[in-house]
Amino acid sequence: MTYRIIWEPSATNAAVRFLKDDPGLAAVYETVDTLAESPRPTNSTAYGPNIRRLRVGAYRVLYVIDDSVIRILITHLGRTP
Repeated sequence: MTYRIIWEPSATNAAVRFLKDDPGLAAVYETVDTLAESPRPTNSTAYGPNIRRLRVGAYRVLYVIDDSVIRILITHLGRTP
């Protein structure tokens, strides 16, 4: 089963801001794309019943898995200092 990845506008805006000073953000997009096939990878952390957090280098991705409509909603993208 393949999930559909959807980015909330606030997460997309954060990615655009980070991209200005970090062209290595491509790793985040590549990792998020792999969630379509495996939405609960072992390197992710449960943050609630359907919410997970994933670390990608200096970035943190918070996402919601909706099994009823087979989608993953990326709600937040943050970066450690």
